[in-house]
Amino acid sequence: MAAWPNPALPLLLVAALLAFEDWLATPSCSGGPPAAHDPGELRAMMVADLMLLGSDATYADRFFRDHIMYKFFANSIQTLKPDVIVVLGDISAKGSELTERKWISVIEQFEGILGHHSSLPLLITLGDKDVGTCANLERKFVQRRAKHLPGLDSCGCGAFEISNVSFVSLNAVALLCGNNNLRLGVEKFMERESHHFQRLNEAGCYPSGCESREGSAEVSWRKNSMESGSGPVVLLHFPLHKLDAEVTGVTTSSEAIVSDHSSVFSSSKQREVYDRLHTIPVNSTQYILQALKPRIVFSAHTGSFLDFLHADGTREVTVPAMTWKTRGVPGFVITTFDIKGAMTLKCCWLAQEWHVIIGYLAFLCLTALAVRLSH
Repeated sequence: MAAWPNPALPLLLVAALLAFEDWLATPSCSGGPPAAHDPGELRAMMVADLMLLGSDATYADRFFRDHIMYKFFANSIQTLKPDVIVVLGDISAKGSELTERKWISVIEQFEGILGHHSSLPLLITLGDKDVGTCANLERKFVQRRAKHLPGLDSCGCGAFEISNVSFVSLNAVALLCGNNNLRLGVEKFMERESHHFQRLNEAGCYPSGCESREGSAEVSWRKNSMESGSGPVVLLHFPLHKLDAEVTGVTTSSEAIVSDHSSVFSSSKQREVYDRLHTIPVNSTQYILQALKPRIVFSAHTGSFLDFLHADGTREVTVPAMTWKTRGVPGFVITTFDIKGAMTLKCCWLAQEWHVIIGYLAFLCLTALAVRLSH
């Protein structure tokens, strides 16, 4: 075997490759990187639609995409220093078709991508690819999925307190499913959370959380005296319905919206409406906004970033997909909650897959050229 004419050349090539990967995996955030992380703040990294395949992953996934995604997460976490990672549904590309063992392999694949950062607190909401659509959505199946995720109940909902910031995760898929016992369970969960936050507000405790959260005792629905924005951070997979057609361009006519979410789908046309709009029905949207008075809402599913203000002043941020398997540029949202209740938010973007492939091909060509010139 011929020796390298310049012994330092292999080391230079390896150093160049590492520098190239580091540059490639560094996120580009709107308005530049967030300010320094002050003590007492909570910084959350919001990601969505990872579309992982677990044990069914191809060689390209395991040895290329997972490696690059590992670099993306490592650089993003080291640069932005989040305290918690939130996944807004569709952690799996086809979770509704997987056995329980294969579902666990998806969770393990994500933990592998996070590497040593998997020790960070992790909140995961359920998406339609995780649990299926209304045609086959069952409570027992959702329960089998949810028990492997931190803090979720048998309906796929959860409530979390982290550094005096309250998060409420809702199973948005169930809210699209008409008169379904799973949807009714989600609404009962919202009633309990609404009652909990009303009592905290009346006691002057929120957001400091001066008393422990109630158990699972059922409470009756009552008028909500909370002010808009005084409730928790709400996490959903599907976006809320945009009631203002002039802002969003989404029609709100009765032909396009099935506004009575308490009824079952009565026709294939109604199913097509939900598939097309990909939003929570209008009555369920009003239900969430009235019951919880969200501080802010984070949703996903559309694959693109959107910062929207509802008519009652509630802010909703739709997080882009962090995958190359959907159209658009992969990205995530970084949100900082300070001790005074203020929030700052930035959307960060990652390289597109074809940019990564061209970059590696260019590096290989330059390496071959350097070797040839060295001879």
